Amino acid sequence: MTRRGRMLALLCAVQFVLVLDVTVVGVALPAIRRDLGFTAGGLQWVVSAYVLAFGGLLLVAGRLADVLGRRRLFAAGIAVFTLGSLACGLAGSAGALIAARALQGTGAALATPAALALVTTGFPDGPERTRALGVWTAAAPVGGAAGLLLGGVLTQGLGWPAVFLVNVPVGAAALALAPRLLPRDQATPVERWRGLIPRLDLAGAALGTAAVVAVAYALTRAEAAGFGDPAPLGALAVATLAAVAFVGWERRAADPLLAPGTLGRRPLAAAVLVSLVLTAATTPPFFFITLHLQSVLGWSPTATGLASLPVVLAVVAGAAAAPRLIAARGTGTVMSGGLALIAAGVLVLTGITADGGFATAVLPGQALYGLGLGAGSVAATTAGTAALPAAQQGLASGLLNTAAQVGTALGLAILVAVTAVPEGTVDGFRAAFAVDAVLTAAAALIVPAPTQTRSVPAVDGA
Repeated sequence: MTRRGRMLALLCAVQFVLVLDVTVVGVALPAIRRDLGFTAGGLQWVVSAYVLAFGGLLLVAGRLADVLGRRRLFAAGIAVFTLGSLACGLAGSAGALIAARALQGTGAALATPAALALVTTGFPDGPERTRALGVWTAAAPVGGAAGLLLGGVLTQGLGWPAVFLVNVPVGAAALALAPRLLPRDQATPVERWRGLIPRLDLAGAALGTAAVVAVAYALTRAEAAGFGDPAPLGALAVATLAAVAFVGWERRAADPLLAPGTLGRRPLAAAVLVSLVLTAATTPPFFFITLHLQSVLGWSPTATGLASLPVVLAVVAGAAAAPRLIAARGTGTVMSGGLALIAAGVLVLTGITADGGFATAVLPGQALYGLGLGAGSVAATTAGTAALPAAQQGLASGLLNTAAQVGTALGLAILVAVTAVPEGTVDGFRAAFAVDAVLTAAAALIVPAPTQTRSVPAVDGA
C-alpha cells in the first residue's frame, strides 16, 4: 500500500469510529439507565451531549485546522476523544457520563474537519482525489450502521462500559500512527503564534458556535417535547439572535471566521444544502426501520444490526460509482440524482406492514437510498471542498459537516413529529416516510445545474 493509501486508511478508520459513537450507545441505553440511575428525560443527554458538542464546534474546529495545522488538530482531537471515551467507560454517575460524552464530542469535532482537509490536500486534484473522497465518505454511514450491531454485541457480552472503552486502543493506535502517516504541518514561526488569537476570530467563533448549538438543542428537544414547548422555542430565539450577531460581526472582523460572500459561491452553497438534506432524509429512516424490526416484528438487536448491512453495502457501491459519474455528468447532476434515489427508496419503505415487509419494502428501499446517499455525499464533498482554496479546506470541511449534523437533528425533529400523528406505530412510520420522500424529491429539483469545480492545489501544511 502506498503512503497515501496508508494515510487514507488511518483517516477512514478514525472517521468510522467517530460516527460509530453516535449510534453505538443506542442499544446500551437501557443498561446505562439502570446502572447510573438516569431519569427517562435525562437519558437522551447521553446521545445529545455528544451530538451537540460535535455539531456545535465543527465550524470553529475547521478554522483552527487551517490556522494551527491539520495534523496538529487531528492529533489533538483524537487525544481528547480518547480521553473522553475512557472517562465514559469509568463514569460512576449520570452527570459524569454526560460530561464525558460532551468531551468525546469535542474531540470528534476537532478531528473531523482536519481529517477531511488532509484528504483533500493530500491527494492531487482529479479522479484520485475524488476516489479518496468516496472512500472517506463511505466510512461515516458504515460506522453508523456498525454501531447498531457492535453496541448490542458489546453490551450483551461485556456490559455497557465496553461500548466506550473499545475506542481507547483505537485512539491510542491512531495517535501513534499519525506522525508517521500524515503529512507534517508547516513550521509555525513565533510571530505567527503571537498573532494567533486575532486570527482565530474568537468573537465570531463564540457567536457561530452558540447559534449552531442552540439550533441543535432546539431540534433535539423538539423531538421529545414538540415545537410548541417553551424550551425549543426559546433555543430557536437564542439561535436567531446569535446568527444575526454573527453575520454583523463577520462583516467588520479583521480576519473573519466566515468571510462575507463565502456561502454566496454557488458550488459551496449547493454542497452545504445537499449535505444537510442528505442526513435529514436518511437518518430518520435508519432509526425508524431499526424500531420497526425490533418493536413491531420482534427481531433481536443482533439480527437488526445484521439487517443494516445491505444499506451499508449500497452506500459503499454508491460512493464507489460516484467518481465516474462526476467525471461524466458533473457534481450537480450527481447530487440531484442522489437525492432522487433517496426519495424513491424512502417511498418504497412506505410498504412496510405490521406483519413484515422486510423483503418487499425494507431491503429494496434501503438499497435505493443507500446508493443515493453514497453517490450524493461524494458529490457534495467534492463540490464543497473544490469551491475553496487549499488554505481554507478546514473551513470547507467544517461547513459541510456542520450542515450534516444540523440536518440529522432537523430530519429527526420533523419526522418524529409526523410519526405521532397517525394512530399506530406502522402507520406513523409510513406517514413519516411519505413526507420524507416528498421533501427530498423537492430538494432534488432545486439543486443547481452541474457545477464546474476548479482545481485546488494540494499542500502539505496549514
